[in-house]
Amino acid sequence: MTWRAEDILTEDPRVAGWLSSDQRSHPLDLLAVDAAYPRTVCSSRERHDAHQSWHFGEVLLLEDGGRVAAAVPTVSFDPNLAVDAVRRVARALGAPSANFTVTLTL
Repeated sequence: MTWRAEDILTEDPRVAGWLSSDQRSHPLDLLAVDAAYPRTVCSSRERHDAHQSWHFGEVLLLEDGGRVAAAVPTVSFDPNLAVDAVRRVARALGAPSANFTVTLTL
């Protein structure tokens, strides 16, 4: 499995990406749930649940705009946090993280 970001990491609270294997591809975004300017990116309940999941080594998956998003308690992403988020998605899917590759454009 490979998660590939569609663009470079910026200050934007959403990192659009795709989770792909040899047979399938599915949209999977990273969403910085603590971002609040110029508008909040999720409800306070979703933000709470994202923080709670992260605290326990998990990640909350949300549907947002017809795409699946991994909800991460942050305001923006750096490469290390993006990799950690995808590692948690792999764990949520029951796949060994060693079977996942993350591709970022810096």
